[in-house]
Amino acid sequence: MKRSRRTKIVATLGPASDTPEMIEKLFHAGVDVFRINMSHLAREKLPERIEVIRTIEREAKRPIGILVDLQGPKLRLGTFLGDAAHIENGQTFVLDSDPTPGNANRVYLPHPEILTALEPDHAVLIDDGKLRLVVTEVSEGRAVTRVEVGGRISNRKGVSLPHTVLPLPAMTDKDRGDLEAGLAAGADWIAVSFVQRPEDVAEVKKVAAGRAQVMAKIEKPQALSRLDEIIEISDGIMVARGDLGVEMPLEQVPGVQKRITRGARRLGKPVVVATQMLESMITSPVPTRAEVSDVATAVYEGADAVMLSAESAAGEFPVEAIATMNRIAEQVERDALYWSILMAQRSEPEPTASDAIAAAAHQIVDALGLRAIMAWTHSGSTVLRLARARPNASVIALTPKRETARRLTMAWGVHPIVTKDASDVDDMAFRAAKFAVRERFAEIGDRVIVVAGVPFGIPGATNMVRIAFVTREHAERA
Repeated sequence: MKRSRRTKIVATLGPASDTPEMIEKLFHAGVDVFRINMSHLAREKLPERIEVIRTIEREAKRPIGILVDLQGPKLRLGTFLGDAAHIENGQTFVLDSDPTPGNANRVYLPHPEILTALEPDHAVLIDDGKLRLVVTEVSEGRAVTRVEVGGRISNRKGVSLPHTVLPLPAMTDKDRGDLEAGLAAGADWIAVSFVQRPEDVAEVKKVAAGRAQVMAKIEKPQALSRLDEIIEISDGIMVARGDLGVEMPLEQVPGVQKRITRGARRLGKPVVVATQMLESMITSPVPTRAEVSDVATAVYEGADAVMLSAESAAGEFPVEAIATMNRIAEQVERDALYWSILMAQRSEPEPTASDAIAAAAHQIVDALGLRAIMAWTHSGSTVLRLARARPNASVIALTPKRETARRLTMAWGVHPIVTKDASDVDDMAFRAAKFAVRERFAEIGDRVIVVAGVPFGIPGATNMVRIAFVTREHAERA
């Protein structure tokens, strides 16, 4: 099954899309990667959900990516007498270590590490930023705040700390169990929430040990101060705009999105733009004009993938939301301005064999107007380098490793195919041309670029570029 766009679509599964029939509909509507949010799925149901996707994959004969999203630490208030209280602008409000129910003057904060880390002038945001407190004084087990934006405050509301670096690991005990369950069930990608520093990603990568790729979710302002390090150690990046928009001024989020997207592209790491992309389609069969523009902006910027959350997980029109996102991406990619933007952002190749081969392939594509780059790969690393500069040609990844094909479903412009490794140079070129015809990326008389490594079967040995002509024999044996 050939997609007619290069930008990938990630869809979150949930109550509105948890049946095999609906998951299959979403795949045919355009989903490349399914996200499973462990905040809302019981761990024991994970293998069953993944097996449903794998069944659809076998029937479609096309790799499908699976992203398991770890919940991360959830910071919440304690409880109140009568379940809620009302706090006024300008008043003093205390966060403390006393577990008794709170009132309009104080409340229990069941996270001693927060009380230890808070400093004067740090902001404390409650209930997705609806309430705003500023710390004026701290002592052992107690933080005194001034209410800047008051209102109703109730049991177990979430706490956000935009100015505070917390001495918390990105993984809780629940996350460790979910991570092992996801790896055992065959997840292709693991998303790490609450990333503040590169060490948070390193911890997950150590456990994953290559069994899955690790994606850092950039959702906390603290991560931005070490963004390059986080991108460097991660296999992919997600721009989690929802939480970013809570913990930093909303008007700064678009610029941060561009910074993250370009940083990830520069290092050749897949980047996903997420949250509220078609939010109105939770309850409406059509999006707003602003939402269409938002999705288009992410595509114009060269994001590897755009993601739906509640729209596909809990909305009334999940299939329509996917189809809408698919049409937007297709339309943007037909625009000549799209390619001029991408070309303007091309990074200089690094002094490596993979980048040299990728640069040569791109020059050949541009000079000859070719439609396909056929890349033989084991690990997928060379394919990611080919995709990094966003060539005006599809990158068809030919790999004997099914897990590599599944991971590459997240990458811009990559069409993965699982096939046995090439036996020699002639077999490499012949089967590459055959697959180009079979997958409708070339016709008789066309030329395609073939990228591979000799000797075959050795990861990281890409060292050859060849131009192959598509003949009638290739078509007959496709």
